[in-house]
Amino acid sequence: MATIRCLLAVVAGNQWSLFQLDINNAFLHGSLDEEEGDDICIAVVYVDDIILTGSNQDILIDLKSHLHDTFSITDLGELSYFLGIEVSRLSTGIILSQRKFTRELLEICEMDVSRSTKTSLPISVKLSATEGDLYQDPEHYRSLVGKLNFLSHTRPDISFAVQTLSQFMQCPRLAHVKALQHLLRYVAGTIGQGLFLQAAKQVTLQAYSNSDWGACIDSRRSITGYLMMLGNSLISWKSKKQSIVSKSSTEAEYRAIAAAASEIVWLVRLFIDLGVTNLTPVNLNCDYQSAIHLAKNPVMHERTKHIEIDCHFTRDKVLEGLIELSYVPSDG
Repeated sequence: MATIRCLLAVVAGNQWSLFQLDINNAFLHGSLDEEEGDDICIAVVYVDDIILTGSNQDILIDLKSHLHDTFSITDLGELSYFLGIEVSRLSTGIILSQRKFTRELLEICEMDVSRSTKTSLPISVKLSATEGDLYQDPEHYRSLVGKLNFLSHTRPDISFAVQTLSQFMQCPRLAHVKALQHLLRYVAGTIGQGLFLQAAKQVTLQAYSNSDWGACIDSRRSITGYLMMLGNSLISWKSKKQSIVSKSSTEAEYRAIAAAASEIVWLVRLFIDLGVTNLTPVNLNCDYQSAIHLAKNPVMHERTKHIEIDCHFTRDKVLEGLIELSYVPSDG
């Protein structure tokens, strides 16, 4: 019999309570190839105008009893550890970290990480897929990069480095392994880092996007980067190579804006489903004024007609009032 690990969020007024449940008779009428416990679901239950205190915990007891009668559940209590992610509670919010996973990773990495580094990759490093001698243990490289990719769930500061190293999984070279060791040294010196989700009665959603034009020395493709802030809490981020070559830095920034706009649309719809409906217009910040003018300008001209139509949907979202574009100068 398969089980589903379920996160139960009970919302009462402005208070959220998080619990872990195992649904024991999941997929009773079907079969799965996955191992037990591999599937995840999230349930959100709203309790109107009630503050959950010690005097009315019977609301939770009744709710869990109903779920057990319907699905046969195992109550694992308040959320504290979920798929390698540790959950700590403060009066001001929740901290998500992966300290245990990080220590285990460093123990098996078979590399010297005693000398810490201040950056996730060496400054101005440019890695090529074809330069340098091949690494003799590619499986070890793939394993470590895969684990670092999982660690980036609570460590957005390593996302760029991980996506860079992930490009060389097929045939890693010694230069890539040296960069990997640099990243592991950085991780070793920042084990306590994680995400802080700050509690707030009223929140706003804002976004930041950027690009690194022609960053890949093999393909000359640019890198898209964005992050989403819900109040003071970082909730979504991405660092990814763009799918085609951008012919200018403006185009690269424009593509990054389009990727961020897509994420904004998805997040706004998700929060509407969760009962949060006052997040628009979302402020999308960019450090490239030409890309902002291009996104606001409805006229297609010679210099942009080569850009795919799907990138121009940002304009529609600006006109709809879903997104507001703002210029934020970058340092350096």
